[in-house]
Amino acid sequence: MLDIRFSLALLMGVMGCLWLPSPPGSWLLLCVAATAMTAAWLRGAWRHVAVFALGFLLAGLHASLAIERRLPLDMEHRSFELAGTVIALPQHEARRTRFVLKVDDVGTQPEALRGKRVRLAWYDEYGLDGPPADAPRLRVAAGSRWALSAKLRAPRGLRNPGGVDGEKHALIERIVATGYVRNPGFARELTAARGIDAWREAMSARIAAAVPRTSSRFIRALALGDTRAIDDTDWERLRASGLTHLIAISGFHVGLVAGFFALSLRVVWWCWPALGRRMPRPQVAVLAALSGAMLYAALAGFALPTVRTVLMIAVVAAARCSRRGWRPVDAMSLAMIAILLVDPLSVLSAGFWLSFGGVAWLLWCLPHAGRHPLREFLMAQGVATIGLLPLTVVLFGQASLAGPFANLLAIPWWSLVVVPLSLIGTAMESLHTGWGGPVWRLAAMAFDPSWSLFSMLAESPLALWWLPEPRWYALPLALLVAFWWLLPNGVPGKPLALLLWLPLLWPDRGLPDHGEAELIVLDVGQGLSVVVRTAGHALLYDMGPAIPEGFDAGERAVVPALHALGVRALDAAVLSHADNDHAGGYASVADVFAIRMRYAPED
Repeated sequence: MLDIRFSLALLMGVMGCLWLPSPPGSWLLLCVAATAMTAAWLRGAWRHVAVFALGFLLAGLHASLAIERRLPLDMEHRSFELAGTVIALPQHEARRTRFVLKVDDVGTQPEALRGKRVRLAWYDEYGLDGPPADAPRLRVAAGSRWALSAKLRAPRGLRNPGGVDGEKHALIERIVATGYVRNPGFARELTAARGIDAWREAMSARIAAAVPRTSSRFIRALALGDTRAIDDTDWERLRASGLTHLIAISGFHVGLVAGFFALSLRVVWWCWPALGRRMPRPQVAVLAALSGAMLYAALAGFALPTVRTVLMIAVVAAARCSRRGWRPVDAMSLAMIAILLVDPLSVLSAGFWLSFGGVAWLLWCLPHAGRHPLREFLMAQGVATIGLLPLTVVLFGQASLAGPFANLLAIPWWSLVVVPLSLIGTAMESLHTGWGGPVWRLAAMAFDPSWSLFSMLAESPLALWWLPEPRWYALPLALLVAFWWLLPNGVPGKPLALLLWLPLLWPDRGLPDHGEAELIVLDVGQGLSVVVRTAGHALLYDMGPAIPEGFDAGERAVVPALHALGVRALDAAVLSHADNDHAGGYASVADVFAIRMRYAPED
């Protein structure tokens, strides 16, 4: 049996390193390596110290290498002649196309960028009004190779309360530079699109052509992980109804497909029992599950959540094929160890914590099978709601009050009806052009009524609850409450334990005293936005810039910051003058927050 303390020690070591303000130096890493070898030689309880040191060492090496690979400061804001392959699916917008280019690993490319990933934006030449209706559309296809000139800089992100850490996401995705294409007219395509990403883009276009419904964008997301057509309004409704994890292909979908493949092989072995003489049914089932998971991960473009799930299923398959008495908790521990050894930086993503957190709660609270399936499902939904609420609030600053009710219908209906139909249609279309259309349309017909219901649920004012940023101690206290509430019936003090949820759900906003004012200057890039708070009022001075079909500081910076600061409504908004850098984000802010008074020039 595997001691779960080893996986926890490895996790603590990785987290201990990544909590440092900067990557550890070489001398510290050498000391940690020496500690690991010494503790491993001493054996006994020292082995856990060795595992902790190993996690610290691996995280330090990965973080140092990832940061060192970024574009050096002395090379920023320079133009580079690049040749490379477009990986993943490009994001086509009205005025630009965004894509990731993997630079060729050859001597003709800049040494600092060879074999690395850069995120680029290709802007059109038509200005703010966009291209005319008859203008040719820019087509940077997935899997194509291009030669182009790009102006680059190291990845950076805005740093505001409640904001998305763009620099951290670039680190997770191993993006070494960001920039835009210069002189687009001189860019040339070297080779046409090919590979799995090109196939995904072509199949996505077939779904869009075959399904004349607006819900075709969701069928593309469920079948191929292509969420490019899902707009901000759709994502807002998904967040309000707690269903984002069911739309973007995640570990849940990979596990579902793996289970379908395993069940199919078990049926075959049940129909022809003689096959069991050649290979036992349990081993065949897990290998089939692994094959299905790898196939579906390829359809999703090997996104990070799917790769993590495939790795977890591979570990479980290896454990089952070894014919040892592995417990579910042992398989989870092995999967965590495998993921941390392969990519320690995965702990920086929310998916890592939600995946393992959800599995851990379910294994602890629902250890026995064989109950009524409906009761099992309802209990699992309740456990997931209570157990993952603290993580959801801390990671996303919000809680969906409608989520538990929406998931009761969405999980069985979408997972057992819509997703299988979408995948069957994709498989049939792969065999012959035109075969998948009727099945995709059937999937859309099954999806439409449920989406109408969830849209109505999401538009309720009580659906989504934005919460201010809590203090550091709110998460452990909330996890303790969840643990206490999920203990067996009869444990005393459960109603009283809810008081420990107050630091998370009703945190101290840190408002200034009466007679004082606090000024918070938000990072909006090129522009200005200042929040002024008193003991009972909130004023917003300017809202940053906004570019049509591009960056909107009001949406990306100001609104999340106001949510994180606990602002429910603005007592006043001041627009200093009619310049885009100062007033561009006003519309996005006004859409979310009630503004009691507005001060602006007459123009």
